[in-house]
Amino acid sequence: MKIAVSLFILSCLSMPVLAQVQSLQLKDDKRRYIVYTPAAYQSQPHKTFPVVFNFHGGGMSMAEQMLYTQMNRTAERHQFIVVYPQGIKQDWNVGFGMDYLAGTDDVGFTQAMLSKLKQDYRIDEQRVYATGLSRGGFFALRLAAELPQQFAAVASVGAPMPEPVRQHHRKTDKVGMLLIQGTADKVVAYGGKDGGYLSAEDTFDYWRQHNGIEGARPQPRLLPGPAGDATQVSWLEQGTAGASVALITVKEGGHTWPGADAFNVGLPIGKTTRAIDANEVMWEFFSRHRR
Repeated sequence: MKIAVSLFILSCLSMPVLAQVQSLQLKDDKRRYIVYTPAAYQSQPHKTFPVVFNFHGGGMSMAEQMLYTQMNRTAERHQFIVVYPQGIKQDWNVGFGMDYLAGTDDVGFTQAMLSKLKQDYRIDEQRVYATGLSRGGFFALRLAAELPQQFAAVASVGAPMPEPVRQHHRKTDKVGMLLIQGTADKVVAYGGKDGGYLSAEDTFDYWRQHNGIEGARPQPRLLPGPAGDATQVSWLEQGTAGASVALITVKEGGHTWPGADAFNVGLPIGKTTRAIDANEVMWEFFSRHRR
């Protein structure tokens, strides 16, 4: 972690305008987040920009999430803003280990960040998205359930639908949903966990039903990895424009961000596929969805 933080400091020194640490006061807590703006934000002063919230995994920091996912590069290519929030005690409230309603108000934190972003930056309010890894992916699904009027689409990596989110889901608004999961994930099981979270395929079916998608599942597309890559990607997508649901299954894939550099925090996180780049896949999916 010290190495990651040092690298983050160096990156901020080299790009002081593009990546900035921001903070806000929410109740008794001072909450922090990183905002990365692409170079086009300065060169095109009359343009509004989409926003992607990128939530870190449990035990990680906002800086580590930024360095691991390397989403800033994608933001430069496609001209969107990335926000990397910091969870209290490096966690997010999805009902695991804390009370879903009375625990940390991370939904309120997200709403406060979005309100402040609207004041401080030129954002396109119709194109606000969320993604996350592991615990951050679980939380992105909670945002899809509770704030569908603000998020046009959500993508989770290594995080199917948590049971507490499903139990509290009352909103009927449709949300674009992209799920990425490895079959060899040893941290969050592809087949789900009784009382904890649905399987990846049941999560796909849950959001398909929620978005009113009918009919039999289509045949998935198979995307083999490059030579020497033991993984294979299966891509299943269904739905109408603006409310589609997709499941990307990484066969033999671990608890990792597709296309990212190897990153190990002492857990059996497994293989990282090179068949796809998660950031590019997400942006292509997000760009088809507007609120």
